[in-house]
Amino acid sequence: MPSTAQARHSAGFSPLFQRRLLVTLSLGLAASMLWAAAASYYLVFHDEVLARFVSRQSAMQFAYEERIGTLQRALDRAAAERNAERGSVENRLSALAERQALIEKRQGLLSGLGGAAVQVDVPTPAAVPVSEPAARVQKPFPTPELRMGGEDRADAAGRASAARLSRLEDSLQRVAEAQSRTVADIAVQVGRSAERFRDLIARTGLSPARFDPPPGGVGGPLVPLGPDAFEQALAEARRQIEEETHLRRVAAALPFRQPLPGELAFTSTFGARLDPFTRGYALHTGVDMRAETGAPVRATAAGRITAAEYAGGYGNMVEVDHGRGLVTRYAHLSAAAVSVGQRVEAGNVVGFAGSTGRSTGSHLHYETRIDGEPVDPQRFLRAGAQLVFAD
Repeated sequence: MPSTAQARHSAGFSPLFQRRLLVTLSLGLAASMLWAAAASYYLVFHDEVLARFVSRQSAMQFAYEERIGTLQRALDRAAAERNAERGSVENRLSALAERQALIEKRQGLLSGLGGAAVQVDVPTPAAVPVSEPAARVQKPFPTPELRMGGEDRADAAGRASAARLSRLEDSLQRVAEAQSRTVADIAVQVGRSAERFRDLIARTGLSPARFDPPPGGVGGPLVPLGPDAFEQALAEARRQIEEETHLRRVAAALPFRQPLPGELAFTSTFGARLDPFTRGYALHTGVDMRAETGAPVRATAAGRITAAEYAGGYGNMVEVDHGRGLVTRYAHLSAAAVSVGQRVEAGNVVGFAGSTGRSTGSHLHYETRIDGEPVDPQRFLRAGAQLVFAD
């Protein structure tokens, strides 16, 4: 009987083939087991893996959305800041334009004071002008130009910097302060001029209040000036200018001029003296001035002729009523050059020097009377020497 080895050999399965077959079967079994294990793992852990994947994707999406939201908020904030800045620039430009208009308006008010953006001549005690205005018109000081058209405003709103606007604001502020200082200086200087005129009038023995206009009806609602320095200074300047103008007119209406040209030579003063005829003491109601016969005698202030006649001891006399109880007389004239009722201005010839009436020689007897009472004419002549008259 054949052996087993012989039988296997005879069946065609060699030992090598058998080993290879065994290895192949083992590998196939192992692969099947691995696949089964993987499939089992997938089936068992599928939901957990999927959940982790979805969670990771959700986290990534949330992170992206968060970054996008952050960037969007930053953009919105930047846009809001730009809009706010643009609005701030527009508001500041509008405010600057309003201040520019206010400054120009104030400049017009200053010019309305008589050119007062300006220098006011303060007369010295030796030369107080009585026929010139308190302020002389000169070119007003310039103001910054801020007028902008629509296109310019849009362009400025887009690119003007805070520093540039600040410089413009500072410039306007300096101009406004200069205007306030100017109008305050005008009030002070005009006040000084008014005080000098008041002092000159007081030297004559007259009160400035004597020449105040009669009070009229006044009234109206109370509107406080407020704290604005310019408005307060302007109100004070107007008050001072009004008073100074009034006193200037009063001074111009008083007999401050000389009745004779050149340096006056007094031959007799006002008051008690030895009468040249009686040699006793008597009241001399005026002053006597040396004058050649025929020398022109001029009115010392404007007024109306109330007498032009021969008047006893006065000889040929002219009397001029200057109003407010003030009268001047020119006596011993060789002839009168005016008639009763005639209006004369300061400096007009009213007669010619002579020696008519109670006189010892050619001269001018000059009187000033207040409310009918004689006063020393030299009060007025000395005060008038402090004035500069523009003929």
